[in-house]
Amino acid sequence: MTRHIFLDSSPLGLLSSPARSTEVVAVSDWMTECLSAGHKLYIPEVIDYEIRRELLRAGKIHGIARLDGLKAVLRYLPITTSAMLRAADLWSMSRRTGVPTGDPKKLDVDVILCAQALTAQLQFADVIVATSNVGHISRFVPADLWANIAP
Repeated sequence: MTRHIFLDSSPLGLLSSPARSTEVVAVSDWMTECLSAGHKLYIPEVIDYEIRRELLRAGKIHGIARLDGLKAVLRYLPITTSAMLRAADLWSMSRRTGVPTGDPKKLDVDVILCAQALTAQLQFADVIVATSNVGHISRFVPADLWANIAP
């Protein structure tokens, strides 16, 4: 069965890194194995923004080039109005229940990512978010560490 894997900032940040650390090599191999197995990997627009803004601030042009190159290999998922409406619902629900996922004065990237994944669940049967922030993300959508998601 094809899995639809949404990349959070931790795996996408590693994949966009020009460094060849053990972790970067491992996540790159994992990505290749997932694609070879027929799974679909997605770069949610909000996560591209989160990674890109830091790369731009730090002047890391090689990281930006790698991030742009990933768009040729992976699927890019633009933010839609329905996802943003869902994100507003998730944000308000998490605050009403006393378990917010971020500072109330900041843009909550986690709920936007979750809303993008939830919106995709209307089309795809098996959606999961590859993240290092399993606690926040799994409150709304299936999520796991990228290394735990078997290709």
